[in-house]
Amino acid sequence: MNPLTIAIDGPAGAGKSTIAKTVANKLNLLYLDTGAMYRTCGLLCQRAGLSSGDVEQIIALVDTANIDVRFEHGDQHVYLDEEDVSEAIRKPEISVWASDVSAIPEVRLKMVAMQRAIAARQPLVMDGRDIGTYVLPDAELKIFLTARPEVRARRRFAELEAKAPGSTCYDDVLRDINYRDQQDSGRLFAPLKQAADAVLLDSSDLSIAETVEQVLALAKGLQV
Repeated sequence: MNPLTIAIDGPAGAGKSTIAKTVANKLNLLYLDTGAMYRTCGLLCQRAGLSSGDVEQIIALVDTANIDVRFEHGDQHVYLDEEDVSEAIRKPEISVWASDVSAIPEVRLKMVAMQRAIAARQPLVMDGRDIGTYVLPDAELKIFLTARPEVRARRRFAELEAKAPGSTCYDDVLRDINYRDQQDSGRLFAPLKQAADAVLLDSSDLSIAETVEQVLALAKGLQV
């Protein structure tokens, strides 16, 4: 069967990364987590002591930053000035930063150029907010993965609790989810939205395995 390029978009906490990575493994494809790239930009700005309103400084900082995506032993690692920040970018506060910096067109243009360059080298599974609509509009399979905000918040809260018990609370996670939904959908440049030819997949009442199976079934239907 011919390999496909698969674009999975959706709001924060929809499980895009988990689903995309699992699907990529089952189809023996490369997986690219674009959110990690924006989180790295956010970490950079946080460390520099900037605020989300410092747009010109953010643009200048990201423009000169050395951000690199490497695939080591089958896993994606993101480097910032040769430091592996793959764990550091997963802190809750960086999630909000990622949404803020990703709304800046100049930041998105730099990250999109990197994403397209990687995709040009091989078929892959890529997830994000604007993959099917902007980054890879010619992807063979586009999926818009979503779930109810409360469901997404519960899932994200469970993940955070497993890593660092007591580090946050459900209400804070839900507030961040709603904030990111508003930011991602409301930005003027490449906003979060379902591509006209994307398949809508609501995973609110589905397990990870069930969601993966639906994506694999869609991919199988397009492969020859």
